[in-house]
Amino acid sequence: MRTTTSLLPAFRPQVQERLYDFYEELRAGDELFWDRHLSAWIATGHAVVSSATGNPGLSSVRYPDLDAVSEELRPLAAVLSRQMLYNDAPDHSRLRGLISKAFSPRAVETLRARISAAVDEIIAQAAPTGRMDIVADLARPLPLAIICDLLDVPEKDRPALTAWSEPVAEAIGNSRLDADRNREASQSMADMLAYFRELLTSSQTPAAPDSLRALVAAQAENSDQDLDELLANCALLLIAGHETTTHFIGNATLALLQHPDAADQLRKRPDLIPAAVEELLRYDAPVQLMLRRARHDLDLAGRTIAEGQTVLLVCGAANRDPAVFPDPHVLDFERPGGRHMAFGHGPHFCLGAALARLEGTVVLEALLTRLPDLRLDGTEPPTWRRSLNFRGLTRLDVAFTPPSDDDSGPRVVSTGGSVDAASHAGECPYRPEPGGA
Repeated sequence: MRTTTSLLPAFRPQVQERLYDFYEELRAGDELFWDRHLSAWIATGHAVVSSATGNPGLSSVRYPDLDAVSEELRPLAAVLSRQMLYNDAPDHSRLRGLISKAFSPRAVETLRARISAAVDEIIAQAAPTGRMDIVADLARPLPLAIICDLLDVPEKDRPALTAWSEPVAEAIGNSRLDADRNREASQSMADMLAYFRELLTSSQTPAAPDSLRALVAAQAENSDQDLDELLANCALLLIAGHETTTHFIGNATLALLQHPDAADQLRKRPDLIPAAVEELLRYDAPVQLMLRRARHDLDLAGRTIAEGQTVLLVCGAANRDPAVFPDPHVLDFERPGGRHMAFGHGPHFCLGAALARLEGTVVLEALLTRLPDLRLDGTEPPTWRRSLNFRGLTRLDVAFTPPSDDDSGPRVVSTGGSVDAASHAGECPYRPEPGGA
């Protein structure tokens, strides 16, 4: 049998359908190998991925030489280079420290009622129809509403932010876009930054007390704080704060629909939902890889990585490594031990992990208890985005039993502005028109 020696085929739709079998083939060949098609080392084993995330010899800087980046992508690359995600210590620690307190588990827990109310309203809107596209109707608007609430973004502006974030996320997850798509991503980032600059500096709309916007605005008034740097990280919060959670909710829902016994187990044992969130993150993580670059020649898993070479850490493959997770392709909510890599590890552990976990918990509870006989509706098969980095569905059509006329259902709590007013008019909240805001 011919050994698979490149990660590149993961772009293909037919490989996305069997992605974890493909990873198994890669890992069987070698847990760390040189991919000549991508000009990068590919790490698939849990041991090498987890050790590399904390290796000080590997840098998170994505664009060490902006002059080498294509002209169309260079404006976007310049902004990304100022975000905490693509910085090393001490800049990474400084940038993370500016906003980390807004995402502590204690701070995030105060959002539970807000998240629950938003989910209630979305489900109440869909319940009478007996159908829903989980991605468009729930997984996309919910995380966007919450992160926009944190940033104190007015509802009328949220569809525009969605439209700007999508081409940027595509460029981050796909290094092989054509010049026009890269140009669109750079322009979208410029539009987003211009919006945040106006939002943070405008005196006409004061920031809500204790909001993340108020925190960032206060920092912007500090003469020692670089405003462009703050704006770049506001953009990161918006994109990372809803894109990845959107994919997690979609992936987790699909996994439960494909494993009805596991879904029934959660209905009978709701105490397992926190563990289920972790297992579903392991099983089909929204972020599939992390990029690192060697600061100098170093040894990694017995290989010599030359200075400047790229190492792609395939978290999705590490999460299915049988050396750490026995029967890795089984969905097991009582799985002992083992640390999944869905949120990374080390200094760059996901800042929004607590928020993603809480949103996932609230959504799973609602789907399992509020939508009887939830199932795939069979109209169209689930389809995956083409990306090496992000693992997410483009849509997920489901059907369920609508409530009867005499079923009053659960009380819908006001979202306090979390969900777009379009949802009250029978439209899907935060679904921008194709091609723009």
